[in-house]
Amino acid sequence: MTRSLEGRLVLLGVTGSIAAYKSAELVRLLTAAGADVQVLMTHTAARFIGPLTLETLSRRPVMLDPLELLPDRRIAHIVAADTADAILVAPATARWLGAMANGLADDVVTATCLASIAPVVVAPAMDGEMYAHPATRGNVERLRSFGYSIVEPEVGPLASGQTGQGRLAEPATILATLETALAGRPVREPDPELRPPRADLVRDHDLADWHIVVTAGGTAEPIDPVRFIGNRSSGRMGVAVAEAALARGARVTLIHGQTNVPLPEAAKLVEAPSAARMRDAVLAALGDSDALVMAAAVADFRPRGAAEAKLSRGAGLRLELEPTEDILAEASALVRKEAGGPDPAGSTPRQRLGRPILVGFAAEAGSLERAPEKAARKGVDLLVANDVSRPGSGFGTETNEVTLIAPGRPPEPWPSLSKRTVAERLLDRLLAVHRAAGASSRPHHDDPIQGRPA
Repeated sequence: MTRSLEGRLVLLGVTGSIAAYKSAELVRLLTAAGADVQVLMTHTAARFIGPLTLETLSRRPVMLDPLELLPDRRIAHIVAADTADAILVAPATARWLGAMANGLADDVVTATCLASIAPVVVAPAMDGEMYAHPATRGNVERLRSFGYSIVEPEVGPLASGQTGQGRLAEPATILATLETALAGRPVREPDPELRPPRADLVRDHDLADWHIVVTAGGTAEPIDPVRFIGNRSSGRMGVAVAEAALARGARVTLIHGQTNVPLPEAAKLVEAPSAARMRDAVLAALGDSDALVMAAAVADFRPRGAAEAKLSRGAGLRLELEPTEDILAEASALVRKEAGGPDPAGSTPRQRLGRPILVGFAAEAGSLERAPEKAARKGVDLLVANDVSRPGSGFGTETNEVTLIAPGRPPEPWPSLSKRTVAERLLDRLLAVHRAAGASSRPHHDDPIQGRPA
């Protein structure tokens, strides 16, 4: 393949069509053609293909929210809009076509198109009857009047089982249209420092020689040998933290309950299916740890006594519940009690603070008002709170919308981000806690590589 897009920044907008899975191939083709790719996704698109897939292929964090800020506090989608050579929206749903035709900037893809003078290429994908509807055809023609290039969908079998015009055009056809739209145009902004920052997943090992203990997944509190009380946690958030820490050089102990995502083989894996087992595992791992990240969804209650044999259906079942151990509060009390005075010469968090850095997670529903009080009561350095009732912020989702709470500082809401990006930002803040205590961001003083900015 010729590198026809060498040096160009292409924004790939992915909207909520089943054809979103083809965006991975588009990123691969764009990259092979020499383009620097920044992916933008609607929240619905993230339900069809995980942002982590596209982040890995593009080497940039996926943009999911028009309110997102870059680490230097610039508005992310405005930086992308101002430096892009072209914007490719593929697949484009009927809803997105209507929003864009009428300037309704309620997602990051539409907002970026509105804010940019770069040429825009749109590749629709939807059911055939939807594409043939007069409203959709009118929206397509209006986008043409804006100067947008439309890559007509192909005729063929559709996800609905019908046959018609609605299949996303072949990636090679879409690429050819993009090349035509850019023909004769100079590279708009060649300075990579002015573009959205890259975030290669092979990071500087700024956590080398750290031991980070991470908990993930939900606990299952037994009723009898086959039944239990549990929750909907998938373990995605905790696993994302573990994988990010491993990529940055840390030694990771991952204490996990029930999960439905692959666990990183490079971590030391400790199975802890119940709250009691997780408590014992966490307290045992604290001995030489530099940080504890409690991302697991530990059950708050368990049956006071579990039956030794399977209970029969009978006429019903009455359970008497008791509270489970508050693992994070107990760990906090333990490490603070054992902590000595700060060691000015120390370089690890344990040496400098006399204890591990403590990070908690709080899953709330409807409001985060209790989160600051919870952070103070549990004695954590950082608390990550999220409202699991919000779309894209609950159990099992690829994304998370969290608020970071640190003692003595106002709550800091983050926009909706992929869970890997939340993990990276959280590790950045963990390092900031370390630096605030007066230590270098690397455990070895003789290492010339400095840490990442907070």
